[in-house]
Amino acid sequence: MSLKVYIGGKLFDKADAKISVYDHGLLYGDGVFEGIRSYAGRVFRLREHVDRLYDSARSIHLEIPMTRADMSQAVVDTLAANKLKDAYIRLIVTRGAGSLGLDPRKTTDPQVIIITDTISLYPAELYEHGLKIITAGTMRNHPSALNPRVKSLNYLNSILAKIEGTNAGCLEALMLNHKGEVAECTGDNIFAVRRGALHTPSIDAGILEGITRDAVIELARKAGIAVFERAMDRHDIYTADECFLTGTAAEVIPVVECDGRPIGLGKPGPITLDLRERFHALVRSES
Repeated sequence: MSLKVYIGGKLFDKADAKISVYDHGLLYGDGVFEGIRSYAGRVFRLREHVDRLYDSARSIHLEIPMTRADMSQAVVDTLAANKLKDAYIRLIVTRGAGSLGLDPRKTTDPQVIIITDTISLYPAELYEHGLKIITAGTMRNHPSALNPRVKSLNYLNSILAKIEGTNAGCLEALMLNHKGEVAECTGDNIFAVRRGALHTPSIDAGILEGITRDAVIELARKAGIAVFERAMDRHDIYTADECFLTGTAAEVIPVVECDGRPIGLGKPGPITLDLRERFHALVRSES
């Protein structure tokens, strides 16, 4: 069966899912998106994702042509139409088609696109043995240039850092902010475990406020693990007892090496593995 893609209120076969080449989402990366997961046919924290999508849109003066309730229902309906249970959902809103110029006032008909498919971001063995990362030379976008809490369609900053990582034989790369502090990886938030406590960069480090990140912080605190959101540098990663990344697609994945330095014992640690299991239990309970 061909996957169906939602565009502007209608479902199209994947091969026929098209928008205008004059859409400012394509021409200028002018739009916003969310990556969402479903487990056992139920969407994980859909309301939080939809709220963040609308917040991103408001921040860039983009009016989404449907209500939040209708958007949520469209996600559920598209998932059902594709008969997918455990899936990745890409929710996209573009500025719409316009002229060959930056002026958004010359665009019309913002496009709402919903893609539902399967995803496997990392090989299964990396969840068991851990991920190796490097620090990218590409700096995280300055928060005064583009607020990192806006999940925009322009991901070139992260893509350039990702290329540095893959060229070095790593599937992820750590990005620093304009102060040289640890921000996040190209697609995931980062946590370090030190003396039984969790440490992660705070929002003002220029990071995306990840929904999986928030869920893991909640789980840790419920388990009695102290969590510190603070300014961090690479020394904090190098000298951590454990390290892991969180993200919608990645979920919780251990990091065992950074810039050639083994982290802790060089294998996934107990707190990482415990939080990963707690996260899996959470998504099952909310599904």
